[in-house]
Parts: sequence; structure tokens; C-alpha cells
Amino acid sequence: MENKVRYKWATLGTGVIANELAQALEKSGGKLYSVANRTYAKGVDFAQKYGIEKVYDKIDDVFRDDNVDIIYISTPHNTHIDFLRKALKNGKHVLCEKSITLNSEELEEAIFLAEQHHVVLAEAMTIYHMPIYRQLNKVISSRRLGDLKVIQMNFGSYKEYDMTNRFFNRQLAGGALLDIGVYALSFVRWFMTSRPNQILSQVKFAPTGVDEQAGILLTNAEGEMATLTLSLHAKQPKRGTIAYDKGYIEIYEYPRGQKAVITYTENGHQEIIEAGKTSEALMYEVLDMEEAVAGDKDEMYLHYSRDVMKIMTDLRKEWGMTYPEEEK
Repeated sequence: MENKVRYKWATLGTGVIANELAQALEKSGGKLYSVANRTYAKGVDFAQKYGIEKVYDKIDDVFRDDNVDIIYISTPHNTHIDFLRKALKNGKHVLCEKSITLNSEELEEAIFLAEQHHVVLAEAMTIYHMPIYRQLNKVISSRRLGDLKVIQMNFGSYKEYDMTNRFFNRQLAGGALLDIGVYALSFVRWFMTSRPNQILSQVKFAPTGVDEQAGILLTNAEGEMATLTLSLHAKQPKRGTIAYDKGYIEIYEYPRGQKAVITYTENGHQEIIEAGKTSEALMYEVLDMEEAVAGDKDEMYLHYSRDVMKIMTDLRKEWGMTYPEEEK
């Protein structure tokens, strides 16, 4: 890809995603400008690893740094809204790791602040930026597959029963829905004509009270349906199947997919579509975000994030499942 990096990026957090961000910027011909982290020493180590020039003594200093254009937030879900408020109020563009907030109320507040301060707010949802999905949209728009009927989604991870880790920890907004369900729901929203308005579900809770496993059935106004199976304690293939009346699409490893197989039901003919690279998922997000900030791109799919957050918020209300921040 040609060098398009033209803004100064700061990372808030130094975990796995922050490392991928630093590498993506380097691949794009750029470099992270600065790093903010709760633990200063970890920030220093991260900066040395990637040759980053600036580490903040205090985490909040990043929001007041006039040189910073875009902040990538990759801290736990429950910390997002506090950081979003500070970043957006200080006129920073923000790409925030999924799930972008805990609930719809927080997201609506963040959207209001972004509009008020004329900055770009987006969720770092790889599905919205992988080239394979844009390529599939062209196929769907051609109408050769016909009308969408049903989507089937799997996402299962096997996590050890350690109730202190973030996956099961209620204090860190753990649970399957916000961690892996957000991918499956974002996939569904990408292909559905409109946001689902009917939801049925079953849930199994972990000992900590967060959702460990769930089955979800969604239907929208057009009668399109989707089924989702999520688990944090049973490995499943990351498989998405989108069935139309004239054929179906299969995508494996769909959060960062690069290949899809289309099977036409009339004659069994298969068509393979490949676009983009799984290994460059973060780079696609970076370049799309920079185009949006520059005004060269209008769409970062925040309305999809909004729809997905509404579904997750409604599901948790139905389950009677809250996080400590929501009980204050």
C-alpha cells in the first residue's frame, strides 16, 4: 500500500491491539507519535520497542497534547466512555476498540460529543474495513444471489475457568457478548437490510454473573433472520453463512476474513472471492480512519456500531445483566 499516513496517532493502552496498531502504522509508512498508559513503565517499554518519541507522565496528558490528531483507545470496555469524554471534548479524533462503550446510553453521549466538537468517532471493528466485505457487497448489489433469507453465525473461544481474567471478570465488563458477540452482530448488521427489531435469546451465566454462553435469534422488518451461537468456554469455528434464495456465502475467520466461497444453489457452482489480507486488518482501519479525518471518506459505519450496541443493550436488559458502572 502506498504511504498515506499523514496524522499523528497516540495509543491509549499498550496491549496486543496497541502492538498491532504500531506495526500497522509502520507498514503504512508512519509511526506512532505517542503512548499513554496507566502504568508509566509499561508505556516506556512500549515506546522503546517501537521507537516512539513521547510517553506521558500521566495518562490524561494525551488529551491535552496539541500535537495529537487521532487517539486509538484499546483499554478494557468499561474504561472507554471516560476516555472518550476526555478525548472528544479536547477535539481529538478517536478510533476506539470494540465494544466501543458498555451500552447505548454511553454511545449516544459519545456521538453527541463528537458532533459537538466536529471530530470523527469510530469503532475499531475490523469487519467494517476488511476489503472482502466491500467486495461481497458488490456481488450482493448485483442481485445474482437474490434476496437475503437467513444468516448463521458461530463464535466460540475456549477460555480457562479463571474468574479473575478479563473474559469472566465483571469488574472489567467481561462476558461473551461484548467481547466476541460484537463481531458476530457486526457481521449480521453488515449484511442485513435494516437493524433487527425482534430478538429472542437464551443465556448461560458464568459464576461471576457475566454471560458465558448464548444463543440469539434476530429478525428485522424485511423478514431477514439471523442465528448466533456464542461461547467463552467452547471452541467453535469463526464461521459466517449468509443464505440467499439463489445461493449462499461462507466466510471462515470472519473477524479478519480475506476469503469467501459462494455456492449457487441451482447448479452447485462455486465462486471463490479473495480480497485483502488478514494480517493487514489494523492497517485497513488506520487508512480508513485517516481518510475520514481528512474528509476524503464519509463512512466509518458508526450507525452500524449504534445498531449493534442497541441490540447488545437490549439483550443484557432482557438477561438482567449489568456491570458495576451501570449500577451507580
